[in-house]
Amino acid sequence: MSASAAGRSAAPIPEPRAWRALAALCVGLFITLLDQSLVAVSLPRIREDLDASINQVVWVSAAYLLTFAVPLLVTGRLGDRFGQRNVYLVGMAIFTAAAFACSMAPTIEWLIALRAVQGLGGSLINPQPLSIIHRIFAHDRRGAATGVWSAVASSAGLFGPVLGGVLVGTGGWRWVFFVYIPLGLISLVMVARYVPKLPTGARRIDVLSAVVSLVAVTGVIFSLQQGPDVGWTVWVWVVLGIGIVAFGMFVRLQRTAVARGTEALAPLGLFTRRNFTLGVTAVATLGFTVYAVNLPIMLYLQVGQGLSAQVAGLMLVPMGVISVIMAPLIGRVTDRVAPGRISRIGFSAMIAAMLSFGVAMHLEATVGWLLIPIVLLGFANSLCWAPNSTIALRDLPGDLVGAGSGVYNTARQVGAVLGAAALGAVMQMGEGTLGFGAAMGNAVLLPVVFLLVGLVAVSRFRESSTVTSATGA
Repeated sequence: MSASAAGRSAAPIPEPRAWRALAALCVGLFITLLDQSLVAVSLPRIREDLDASINQVVWVSAAYLLTFAVPLLVTGRLGDRFGQRNVYLVGMAIFTAAAFACSMAPTIEWLIALRAVQGLGGSLINPQPLSIIHRIFAHDRRGAATGVWSAVASSAGLFGPVLGGVLVGTGGWRWVFFVYIPLGLISLVMVARYVPKLPTGARRIDVLSAVVSLVAVTGVIFSLQQGPDVGWTVWVWVVLGIGIVAFGMFVRLQRTAVARGTEALAPLGLFTRRNFTLGVTAVATLGFTVYAVNLPIMLYLQVGQGLSAQVAGLMLVPMGVISVIMAPLIGRVTDRVAPGRISRIGFSAMIAAMLSFGVAMHLEATVGWLLIPIVLLGFANSLCWAPNSTIALRDLPGDLVGAGSGVYNTARQVGAVLGAAALGAVMQMGEGTLGFGAAMGNAVLLPVVFLLVGLVAVSRFRESSTVTSATGA
């Protein structure tokens, strides 16, 4: 396949098959994102059963998050090189096999190592569905398809606490991993059958850029993960500094690749595309908010209001249900209405939800009052994710969609890690001086600052769609 052929977007396949392909892809997307909240519920039982320390138990989650987030830039580009379908299948095979091994892990050390392998499988899976959506659906159906992707991506983490509580309560912590096996096998069979083989380019992967990008993202994410837990010691700052320096080297390598006319791992020309740059900025603020804010909400419900973990998890179900129902509908509207306009409404609603949470927690409001911002956040989720990803990626040519999806997902994941670290620090500092409710309230108010940045970004979207040829720049 010639590079020029790869540069063209694949012709959309018949719509019925495209929807079946999307369903197959969403199974994998769901379980890789579900993991981040599902496993958290099982950590106390894992600690007891495997006689683990608190730090070891933390690494059951941290190992997965690290190997999931760090390679996203590279795994997105691997989809361009070897085919998104092929990379997805390899990733799902690794993820499913590692899940089975995790369910049989005899020691905490084995479990942590296997979780790292599972995270790598998830990283291979995660960028591919969004890339494939933008290649197999006609332009006027991408919004609806992205709406389904959005519903799955935004709701997966919300159902984790509920499902995890049921699995741990009935079958023990090993069932948390065992449940992935049938889902992974179903996804493998469905993707192999329904997702088409799409054109790829005969390009090589820049190994040096890949290594430097891994060092950069590892340094930043690892330090942000460990800083709040072990304290911001000298070595944590050194690791963060190494990550920042490596990031500067990575940018320089990409500029050099463009100047020489060779293939860049993350083509800087992506950031000359206004909608892509604004969309990446916006999704980082969404990641900062949505993936981190569950912790103070759950703590407030359990510690502040005395609810059990299962009941507290059920309190968040309306948010997930609304997202699942509304996001596909919003996706369909996105095909006919300016996506930027919908995104602005969504970001405004999310800001209102965070303000409502903050006020309610400061006033130590009862559980019933919290249902108002919970429902509002569900609507905001459905209004933000699909329009933002649609407009960010829709103008990219076929041979840049994988790279663009990798950058987009990396921004989301780094935003999530940064949000978790920042909100954790705010909660820890405020609890001793302000009281529990006020500390949780301040934590949910912090994302408002970042959401305002996201609101400005989506307000500057260019609504007209123009797909230009890829240059690799």
